[in-house]
Amino acid sequence: MKRPDDALHVLALNSGSSSLKFGVYEVSASRTETLLSGSAEAIGDKQGRFHAEDAQGRVLASEAAAIPGHGEAIERIGRLLDAARLLDGTKLPAPVVIGHRIVHGGPELRKHCVIDGAVLRQLEAAAVFAPLHTPPALSVIRFAQAHFPGLAQVACFDTSFHAGLPDVARVLPVSRALRAQGIERYGFHGLSCESILHHLGDDPPERLIIAHLGNGASITAVRSGRSVDTSMGLTPTGGVIMGTRCGDLDPGVLIYLIREKQFDAAMLEDLVDHHSGMSGISGLGSDMRRLREAAPSNEDARLAIEMFCYSVRKQIAAMIAALDGVDRIVFTGGIGEHDWQARAAICDGLSWIGVELDAARNQERHNPISAVASRCVVEVLGSEEDAQIARHAWALCPSRQA
Repeated sequence: MKRPDDALHVLALNSGSSSLKFGVYEVSASRTETLLSGSAEAIGDKQGRFHAEDAQGRVLASEAAAIPGHGEAIERIGRLLDAARLLDGTKLPAPVVIGHRIVHGGPELRKHCVIDGAVLRQLEAAAVFAPLHTPPALSVIRFAQAHFPGLAQVACFDTSFHAGLPDVARVLPVSRALRAQGIERYGFHGLSCESILHHLGDDPPERLIIAHLGNGASITAVRSGRSVDTSMGLTPTGGVIMGTRCGDLDPGVLIYLIREKQFDAAMLEDLVDHHSGMSGISGLGSDMRRLREAAPSNEDARLAIEMFCYSVRKQIAAMIAALDGVDRIVFTGGIGEHDWQARAAICDGLSWIGVELDAARNQERHNPISAVASRCVVEVLGSEEDAQIARHAWALCPSRQA
């Protein structure tokens, strides 16, 4: 295939607290081609893992060794890029721009942008909104600046997709003085939502619900391509029950813990982010596969799964109300894409609105997974956050603006 004249090679970095996903893409206005992808897992643990493969699935690296920190992960990625060759034997082209996923930019950063000193300072100030996600992302940016000097770096925000929420969904029921300090609904998984819309093309359904279900989970109502409501709020802790996060919780519970159990802010944060959700309910952890294995003989594991599906079902129903109906439901994320039983349990509780799955197509993940008689289309689509990061980085690359 002839390379488009406007094509650029982009490195996309998607950082987590103990992981770093990456990909190299050739991006133009008309297409996004994956050249290489991989991940560094269990960063900071003795049992770290580093894996990469090319677009044809050839394994380029597969190592089980300690990765002390994100800096070492960046160095490992740099070495891989220096040595990698394409299927025809030519050297992997060097990236000209790097895109970073940033979960929360706070009230000042709501649009994807080129990173400079001022943006870094704003990101540091916004870290209080997402302490699980922003500090690792900041460290990755700094390490990438050091390892790839001279390359432009672009911040791609999960909150950008939701920046235009109507006031009825955006405003939280607190005082005007607090709202003026940036306390509002921001919404997350925006890059995932954007990637779903990119897949659906130029004519998305008028009333779309995206269920991004993984260790972090959220439900978003999209009208004619624009987010109009979403389950997460000020932080990625709110909304539906998640792997280790509690989702929406009566604030009185937190007040009780402060007053009667002497919890401080750090203890509350640890509780709601690390020891709640399906992990807290089951006592076994947050991995849905492990819970499925334990469920036949473990009542708490069964309850955790049931509560997760119940929580998601209720939130989808709320988004149907927000949209005054629904034309399409898309499941994505690790659980949304791979757990057919969860999809079935969620949709079984939506039969009142006319949602009906085809059992065989659902198990085979053969789109559409909805039955012919269903009043709305139900699909399973892969979340392509990294490709979406690459597209934004391409669009904002300074060399294109010159």
